[in-house]
Amino acid sequence: MKFNLKHIATLSLLVISQFALADEASLKKAIEAAYPKFKVESVVKTPYAGLYEVFMGGQIVYTDEKLTFLIAEGRLVDPKTKKDVTGERLDELTKVDFSSLPLDQAIKVVKGNGSRKLVVFSDVDCPFCKRLEQNELTNIDNVTIYTFLYPIESLHPDAANKSKLIWCAPNRVKAWNDWNFNNKLPSNAGNCEVPLERIGELARKVGVTSTPTLIFSDGKRMLGAQPHKEIEKGLQAAKKQIN
Repeated sequence: MKFNLKHIATLSLLVISQFALADEASLKKAIEAAYPKFKVESVVKTPYAGLYEVFMGGQIVYTDEKLTFLIAEGRLVDPKTKKDVTGERLDELTKVDFSSLPLDQAIKVVKGNGSRKLVVFSDVDCPFCKRLEQNELTNIDNVTIYTFLYPIESLHPDAANKSKLIWCAPNRVKAWNDWNFNNKLPSNAGNCEVPLERIGELARKVGVTSTPTLIFSDGKRMLGAQPHKEIEKGLQAAKKQIN
């Protein structure tokens, strides 16, 4: 069989690709052996001097092919474009399939025409969650906000009970607003079917570990009570992405 230059080039690329996959697979095994408590989601070779990107434990770390070092909590920045490579990759790797979220298990608040969508994981006793509601989301219009009640009991032992009272209220939106703006809880037994366990499972599945966590309709997330201008940018970006 005769090979022309095109065939040889294609064969060479296939060989290189197979070696790269082998290197990434063996490196993944080595990392998992060294850090058995962490799930290694992916290992990808970067175009930067033999550096490998490792996505594990919800964050990106870097190493070489022999795992002789590990760079954690660092940012990889492209000196030519000035882009935050780590930030952009983390946005992609932590994207959520918005269409798969069980929105019927969230408190639904429609503002204006409600054309844009935003999900918030919120703990009723989280001070930053209240700040988000009082100071930031009040400045945003034309959005439908779906709030998943996600009590972190290790920090706020009474948050689950308060969540049950709010969810079991005849008007959940009013109960949610009364709590955030007037510090007033509804008077009921809180004994209806409350999806707190399912929301906890959902949070673990999509990697939500703190409140408030915001998820936009394009799947990207934002952590903390960010300024409303930043949230507005996220909503606009998500709308462009979908359109």
